[in-house]
Amino acid sequence: MNFLAHIYLSGDNDLLKIGNFMADSIHGKRYLEYHGDLQRGILLHRYIDTFTDAHPIYRKSKHRLHEKYGHYAGVIMDIVYDHFLAKNWNSYFNENLEVYAENFYALMQKNFDILTPKTQNLLPYMMDQNWLVQYASLEGLEIILFQMDYRTKHRVNMQEAIVEVQLYYTELETEFTLFFEELQQHCKEKLIELA
Repeated sequence: MNFLAHIYLSGDNDLLKIGNFMADSIHGKRYLEYHGDLQRGILLHRYIDTFTDAHPIYRKSKHRLHEKYGHYAGVIMDIVYDHFLAKNWNSYFNENLEVYAENFYALMQKNFDILTPKTQNLLPYMMDQNWLVQYASLEGLEIILFQMDYRTKHRVNMQEAIVEVQLYYTELETEFTLFFEELQQHCKEKLIELA
């Protein structure tokens, strides 16, 4: 799962959202440097990643891209799954996606000093291009894939995966819906466990 799903799965707890959002740049036991809900957010992020990577539905989706994109098939599928979340946002959340995104960006700016340097560097690009809203359209998805490809060391033309996404669109959306229903329930249980 990518940014939108991680933020959404944090619920309405601001510190949990912040921890979850910046977790990719906190490695190993460095999460112990954080406390309370920030730490819980980091641990929730790791749980989501582990659950997702091991899930047979997600693996089936990702497999369609593996031959052409190798290691980056997972990166691409995380973004594609965020596309389906954004596209169907009103089925999951009762606040407009544009408003949700604006509120999240404002939260990040208000708490900029506690973000990791890597997250601080990423945030302006994310806000400028409004990634959370861009996810909702295929055109936006293609732009985000291009930008992600540009930021990687070994470019594999991730944006070209839009062809496979369109080819398998119905199957991928069905797979996402089934998977995400399970993920939401597991995250609720994990948050109780982390409390």
